[in-house]
Amino acid sequence: MKPKILTTLPGYTAGQFAGDAFAGITVAMVALPLSIAIAIASGAQPADGLITAIVAGFLISLLGGSRVQIGGPTGAFIVVVYGVIARHGYDGLVLATLMAGAILILAGLLRAGNLIAFVPEAVVNGFTIGIAIIIAASQLKDFLGLEGAAMPAEFIPKLQALWQARASLNSAALGVGLAALLLIVLARRLFPRFPGLIVVMAAVSAAVAIWHLPVDTIASRFGALPATLPQPALPAVTFARLSELLPSALVIAFLAAIESLLSAMVADRMIEGRHRPNAEVLAQGWANIGSALFGGLPATGAIARTATNIRAGGTTPVAGLVHAAVILLVMLVAAPVAGYLAMPALAALLLTTAWNMSEPHKWAGYWNASKADRALLLITLVLTVLSDLTVAIGVGVGLGLAIRLRDKRLEADTWTTPER
Repeated sequence: MKPKILTTLPGYTAGQFAGDAFAGITVAMVALPLSIAIAIASGAQPADGLITAIVAGFLISLLGGSRVQIGGPTGAFIVVVYGVIARHGYDGLVLATLMAGAILILAGLLRAGNLIAFVPEAVVNGFTIGIAIIIAASQLKDFLGLEGAAMPAEFIPKLQALWQARASLNSAALGVGLAALLLIVLARRLFPRFPGLIVVMAAVSAAVAIWHLPVDTIASRFGALPATLPQPALPAVTFARLSELLPSALVIAFLAAIESLLSAMVADRMIEGRHRPNAEVLAQGWANIGSALFGGLPATGAIARTATNIRAGGTTPVAGLVHAAVILLVMLVAAPVAGYLAMPALAALLLTTAWNMSEPHKWAGYWNASKADRALLLITLVLTVLSDLTVAIGVGVGLGLAIRLRDKRLEADTWTTPER
């Protein structure tokens, strides 16, 4: 459970630091608008996303079991965070995140990181696609510039509310959103190593400000961003509150562990390395506790930002530390500038994030899988979208383990002892 940074620092060179510093700055430019967008989509304040990227991102790199993992708020948490805030308020989310951190530390000490092998891949794929669908639906209001009250948390009522608000379509917001969407796609295809997200967000938002377009910005909706980190504080803790929030804390802990370990495995394939799963789970625990103490959101390893780090030349956890430090510096120095970010552009950013989360290039492979895996994926997806993430994960994992046990039993029945 030894953190990777202790392995990589002996013999660390100035050349390695130069590569890690460039990668950290590059990832920070990607993480800045994304962290803000994820916080807003989760029903939180924009600054909460930055706090999470700074505090949790620093701790995940400092204590984690991967050489190149980048942590922070991710799209996978939007659904559960939005639901917790809607039902229990932001204080409830902070306490649930604190509990999730404690659960992850216990899981790491019990060496539960290796148990990811028992979670069926079809379940992971099903709720990932389901979350992507929910994220995309949640961004249509800002993308289209629709007016009206806050959207319902449930998927079908949300679609009904969007349809009822169709007459308030803002053509300027739609144009800004489409322009941002097109530029994001072009930037990622033409300049995959360049932090094009921040350039696109800045260019589109500057156009909104220069031409005085009737489009919502962060400042017009939420006010000015704070230019300092808040003081750490503990939420109010009671036994009744702990019992009430335990299911949400378990879901947060499960998602944090699953996504961070999946991200670490993807990174291993890219760098031909090997992560330490139990150290990674421990790091997620401390990172979520740290984020909660500063009033941040749940955090985990982020696959897209980790891949960006690798492509930019990051080779050790120092790149992740630089990434957190750069975001902190921007928050301290340039917080007012972030207030000009246009809401339709941030919605476009999350629409592309949702599309990438769903991994459309793998859909054909999912369909060619066994009938049991297809059914498991579809059940988990439908439950994620139409019911509840807790129910989807519970039913999916339960059915997946039952199918695995059934298959093993069938194999045992047909197996015969070879003649000696």
